[in-house]
Amino acid sequence: MIRIAVDGMGGDFAPLEIVKGAQSVSRDGLASIVLVGDVEKMKPYLTDNVNLDMVHTSICVEMHESPSNALRKKRDSSMNLAFELHKRGEVDAVVSAGNSGAAMAFAIFTLGRVSGVDRPAIATLHPRIGEGLSILLDAGGNVDCKPVHFVQFALMGNAFAASVLGIDSPRVGILSNGEEETKGNELTREAHALIKELRLNYLGYVEGTDMYNGRTDVVVSDGFVGNIALKISEGVAELIYAFFKDGIQKSLKAKIGYLLLKDLFKDFQKKADYSETGGAPLLGVDGVSIICHGKSNEKAIRNAILLAKTFVEKGLKESVSETMRDYQSMQRLKER
Repeated sequence: MIRIAVDGMGGDFAPLEIVKGAQSVSRDGLASIVLVGDVEKMKPYLTDNVNLDMVHTSICVEMHESPSNALRKKRDSSMNLAFELHKRGEVDAVVSAGNSGAAMAFAIFTLGRVSGVDRPAIATLHPRIGEGLSILLDAGGNVDCKPVHFVQFALMGNAFAASVLGIDSPRVGILSNGEEETKGNELTREAHALIKELRLNYLGYVEGTDMYNGRTDVVVSDGFVGNIALKISEGVAELIYAFFKDGIQKSLKAKIGYLLLKDLFKDFQKKADYSETGGAPLLGVDGVSIICHGKSNEKAIRNAILLAKTFVEKGLKESVSETMRDYQSMQRLKER
């Protein structure tokens, strides 16, 4: 059975919601869980009929702690001990809702990078018109990027879409302020020229709406723009839901309409709810690492663990590694 280490002390609602989510997966026999954290603080939330392995440490990374401080002073934290278990091969993946910057730093420091990857990237999954999902990367891991990093993001995103989502020829685009080649900035223009040379189904520049209208499968951006796009999308989804909820309460006609369309509203809420996905993989590290929202509840943690399990089963790390090896081989041939 696939074993997954869960940072029991990471997140705004740790350890309660983390323990509940981990127990939910274990209770259903879907994965073997190793909870890492302060055993005395986690024990009160354990139920007698669920058997979880636990690794104790009283040290945890605070949500607003700087990644550099965590790296220097908290190597024995619940977050890093989870990554060390993965490094030693004792677990197949790591899930944490803790400080995302520290999680990224520890993943890189402890697991290391896939050969050919300079900057691992956070890849988020987004609903779109019709069936399937689109991928945005980087969604916040690297705010300052070079054109070559966009190339790596495009290759890793393509590998993700192919291996996990089962897309034969993923459509890849660079997020920009217009589709025309005259748009963008110096960074996107240089990245555009490089990605055009890759053996990808490359669309060129795409706009923010293309993440949701079904035109693209992989949207590439630096972490600064990508994270803004992510947060705006989350905010708009919450606004639409709030508008509907407020409007339904104002009239009898609206309430009747809601009863008739209740299933559609529930479907929209489900697709827009981050907890349905659970978390985002950090692509480019030598392992499977899922970074969750700091406000993750039981459902989000459960789904993040199941997402990690899927990535292990689909061979995501191996697919990314193979893609980057092929890219490096092509680069060496060009240099001859």
